[in-house]
Amino acid sequence: MLGQHLIFTGYGFWLPNDPRGSGSTEVRAQHLYEIGGPATKVNTPRSVAHRPHDHALRIATKAALKRPPVTLNGIQARAVGRGIGAISVKLAFGVYACAVMPDHVHVVVGEHELSAEDLVAALKRAATREMNTEGIHPLAKYPRSNGRPPTPWAAGAWKVFLNSTEAMRRAIAYVEQNPTQAGLKRQRWSFVERY
Repeated sequence: MLGQHLIFTGYGFWLPNDPRGSGSTEVRAQHLYEIGGPATKVNTPRSVAHRPHDHALRIATKAALKRPPVTLNGIQARAVGRGIGAISVKLAFGVYACAVMPDHVHVVVGEHELSAEDLVAALKRAATREMNTEGIHPLAKYPRSNGRPPTPWAAGAWKVFLNSTEAMRRAIAYVEQNPTQAGLKRQRWSFVERY
């Protein structure tokens, strides 16, 4: 394995019963189950984002969340990037592409001794820590009983293992193009290394 394409999402981005399909086998929140129905597990490595679906049902289910879905603004996205850059130096892993979108994050990293799950956990913690440090946590208005805001991230992540130079280059190009294809400016991060 030469690297990994890691994708993690903001709270509320893709629910376990999304009508297009999901990676979930169950819906743990009863109120979401009552509105959106059971989990919609799919077993495809391809994106289901563009599948035709019941858009109104998806919006109604999102509206039932306890907190609003996380949508990062530009300042928050910059803080997320700073957090990713800091943890990549601390844990000594190469970042070859990074795109911080309003509701999800793409990172292409080189091989590392940590598992994909541990790398994602470290990326999420570092991004959250930086937003807290800058006083711009997107869910600061919704503190838990301990006074701290809930995580701005959804559980889990998508992981694509990259086993060839061609796969690495394809993933890097995809991540680099992601912002502009969404109508945003191209992102340039000082911590991203040339592959």
